[in-house]
Amino acid sequence: MNYFPDEVLEHVFDFITSHKDRNSVSLVCKSWYKIERYSRQSVFIGNCYSISPERLIARFPGLKSLTLKGKPHFADFNLVPYDWGGFVDPWIKALAKSRIGLEELRLKRMVVSDESLELLSRTFVNFRSLVLVSCEGFTTDGLAAIASNCRFLRELDLQENEVDDHRGHWLSCFHESCTSLVSLNFACLKGEINLGALERLVARSPNLKSLRLNRAVPLDTLQKLLMRAPELVDLGTGSFVHDPSSEAYNKLKSAIQRCKSIRSLSGFLEVAPQCMSAIYPICGNLTFLNLSYALGLHGNKLRKLIQHCRKLQRLWILDYIGDKGLGVVASTCKELQELRVFPSDPSGAGNAAVTEEGLVLISAGCPKLNSLLYFCQQMTNAALITVAKNCPNFIRFRLATLDPIKPDAVSNQPLDEGFGAIVQSCKGLKRLSLSGLLTDQVFLYIGMYAEQLEMLSIAFAGDSDKGMLYVLNGCKKLRKLEIRDCPFGNAALLEDVGKYETMRSLWMSSCEVTLGCCKILAKKMPSLNVEIINESEQMEFNLDDDRQKVDKMYLYRTVVGPRKDAPEFVWIL
Repeated sequence: MNYFPDEVLEHVFDFITSHKDRNSVSLVCKSWYKIERYSRQSVFIGNCYSISPERLIARFPGLKSLTLKGKPHFADFNLVPYDWGGFVDPWIKALAKSRIGLEELRLKRMVVSDESLELLSRTFVNFRSLVLVSCEGFTTDGLAAIASNCRFLRELDLQENEVDDHRGHWLSCFHESCTSLVSLNFACLKGEINLGALERLVARSPNLKSLRLNRAVPLDTLQKLLMRAPELVDLGTGSFVHDPSSEAYNKLKSAIQRCKSIRSLSGFLEVAPQCMSAIYPICGNLTFLNLSYALGLHGNKLRKLIQHCRKLQRLWILDYIGDKGLGVVASTCKELQELRVFPSDPSGAGNAAVTEEGLVLISAGCPKLNSLLYFCQQMTNAALITVAKNCPNFIRFRLATLDPIKPDAVSNQPLDEGFGAIVQSCKGLKRLSLSGLLTDQVFLYIGMYAEQLEMLSIAFAGDSDKGMLYVLNGCKKLRKLEIRDCPFGNAALLEDVGKYETMRSLWMSSCEVTLGCCKILAKKMPSLNVEIINESEQMEFNLDDDRQKVDKMYLYRTVVGPRKDAPEFVWIL
């Protein structure tokens, strides 16, 4: 394969940005492996326990950008104990000891300490980007260290994190010479903000394109920020409450009209609906609108806002929109590719909800739709069959009925045929989440037709082990399988243990799996970590009783063996 000099191949490899493609390139031959190893600067690790930081550093000495994930996905639904693990500290320490010139770090569902952020900020002089998503363990003291020491910081993006606010002046720690910011997002912070420091920081950041504020930033400050950053492309408002007849509100309207570059709009964490007309002038150019936290917007005000957004490609919204509102979306947003409808009341006790009617309207009006997250009151097979016919290009299809075992709202039958139509029509489907009354039949359909499926989430579904076996035997590209409250047990888990070597992870909770079965699996597959999680203090667990059902089992590939930081309630077999 050595038809070209190494320098030429290295230059060619620079154009390969996909992590999967880079992995494939490294397997071609020894020469390509070596070139790819030394030229690779960006690495994605989907499980922080699948490899050690030392092995990563030895493999990729030119590493500059690292993406790292910690806790399993079901942590988003409070199914993973708070102190299960996912600590970034060993990674930061190992990177700091090496000669790695780290410039970018993206973490998801990890435990991050202030000490780690301090070490990160002081070690890597050219550090430019920190993205923390659904992380915990740190405070604004850690953010202050990043602000103080990272003089070339371009991006600080904090999404859905749990942050203790020790002091509200961390923004004032940015050095006066820091003029490089391109993206700043602190919408998840709950504490007060030094508004003066924020205004000065924005004023000296001429390249700022993305700014997302928390609810402590009032409307009059938003107006001042927009005057200083009229070239923003992505804006997340804080508090959007004011008297529409006030001078401050009129100034805001004037400032917004100058912001002709905004394409993404979010926030409205506190909102007065009568103020929403101020943003109408920029709605015509929006491609992304995120109203998933706008609890104060619903009814006519919400529908009227949507009518101004004809170029939307992505819409995240609460179910306050209703079926009638989704009809407005369908008739207005012909370019829509992604729709997420979140529950305003996850318990389902509220009156606001969407049904199968809204989804059918969307599918008929938005033929480019390829990604869906839909929390609804009810669903029918007929509706899903229609959606599959109207939108065959789905890559991600995630549907959740607020009652997870609710049957077809018209026929009272399982929803097998509806989801079967989805997997049969949508040939490129890579991610699927199921909900409603479902039998083994739906898993037969999934195994037969979902050839490209990589991630499947299942809850309260199936009749027997056959359901899980249909999926494992049929979905050749499956990487992540998440199962909760299903009747799948030992026979399904042990039928083809070699399959797990091709997957990243398997999660099973509240199923019919026993401790003895997990021990057999661990013995057969030493390249896998099999974790048993028993967090209930009321329930005694005897590691010698193989007949006991395990509450939670997490299985994943690793090249470094059992982790060393497991808490007492986690047993690694």
